[in-house]
Parts: sequence; C-alpha cells; structure tokens
Amino acid sequence: MLGCFSRERPALTLSQIARAVGLPVSTAHRLVAELVAWGGLERDPDGSYRIGLRVFELGALAPRGLALREAALPFMEDLYEVTHENVQLAVRDQDELVFVERFAARDAVTVLTRVGGRFAMPPTGVGLVLLAHAPLDIQERVLAGPLTRYTAHTITEPRRLRQALAEVRRTGFAVSDRQVTGDAVSVAAPILAGDTVVAALSVVVRGSSAAAVHHLTPMVRAAARGISRQLSRA
Repeated sequence: MLGCFSRERPALTLSQIARAVGLPVSTAHRLVAELVAWGGLERDPDGSYRIGLRVFELGALAPRGLALREAALPFMEDLYEVTHENVQLAVRDQDELVFVERFAARDAVTVLTRVGGRFAMPPTGVGLVLLAHAPLDIQERVLAGPLTRYTAHTITEPRRLRQALAEVRRTGFAVSDRQVTGDAVSVAAPILAGDTVVAALSVVVRGSSAAAVHHLTPMVRAAARGISRQLSRA
C-alpha cells in the first residue's frame, strides 16, 4: 500500500489507493486507517493521504542510509565548498541506483537527480561505479538490456559498456561524459566498507567532454577514500 505513493503521486485518495492495490474500498479503508493510526500515512484536510513521518523515521535506520550519510556528509560538504557543483551519493538496489544525498548550487548544471530517486546505472558516473562492482548476475542482467539512450553520447552497446566497466575497475573511478544530459559530465569513485563497494560518490559539472572533470578526479577519489575509512571505523 505504501508503494502506491511516488514523487509523481505524493497524495492519493482512498479510491486511488484501493485501485492501485486491487482491494475493495472497504478493505482499503480499514488498512489505511491502521496505517494512519501507526503514523505510516497522514491525512490532508482535503481527505487525501500522504506518506507519514513514521516511514521517514524507519528509513533513517537503514544502515545504507543513516550511517552512510553521516560518514559522507562532511566530505560531501567539503567537495561542495570547493566546487559549488552537484555532489551526489548513491547506492545500488538490485538493477538500479538510489540517490541518498545531494548538494547543488543554484547555478549548477541541471541534473535528473533527486534524493530518494531511482535511476538506471549505466549512463551515470555513480551507476558505472556501482555496476562495475556489482555481482556478475546483476551485471549480465543490466547488460542484457534494454539500455536506454538519453543522449547521443549514451552508451547502449553491451560490448562498449563492458569495456567501460572494466576501465572503472582498472582505474578506480568512472567518468560519464554527457550520457544523461547533453551538457553534464560527472566523475565518480567507489566507497567501500571493508572490501565491499557499498556506495559511490560523484561530482557533476557542466561540460562538453570528459576533460571537464579531470581536475576533480583526485578530489572525488580522496573524498571517497575518506568516507570509506569512516565506515570501516563504524
């Protein structure tokens, strides 16, 4: 029932909820009332429902959410102060990535990122890092496609994507050159807990080639290593 809500549909009526989950309105009414009493849903003055604060409280307990954000925020803030560009933190959830934190200046290049939002892994810098270190069955499933083309620069050929992932593993960072929007270039690096890649950190800037992020690569890698050290101490 909670899964019916999304950023595009943040408020739903009882009838909409019932239709979305395939339940009679009477049954949906009982379950919604229980969720409201628990705090999972809140009712607006117009009678529609929204996700309640209890869900936010529980989400903050997720180890890949709260602990990761607490470790990453100081390093992300430093990156932001130096660059005043988009600084992003993401984790992998099955075949997609989820953005768990983001900093952005008002005049920074526009990105399709939102905290809590999901996105395909192949075209993004953070996604390339996460996919490169994902289990082989995940990699093969993603490579089997379909691979969405967002711009003329998006890699949609499995062979080229395999090469890109191998390069990420070899160099320790990823560059996405205008693969999501035609004017954005990102550089990303892996964040580890022990020997496992658990997240990826990136900076996204306005640019027309991979050269736009060359000078940022050492900073992003250093910040990612710093976050990794913090996680290892936790």
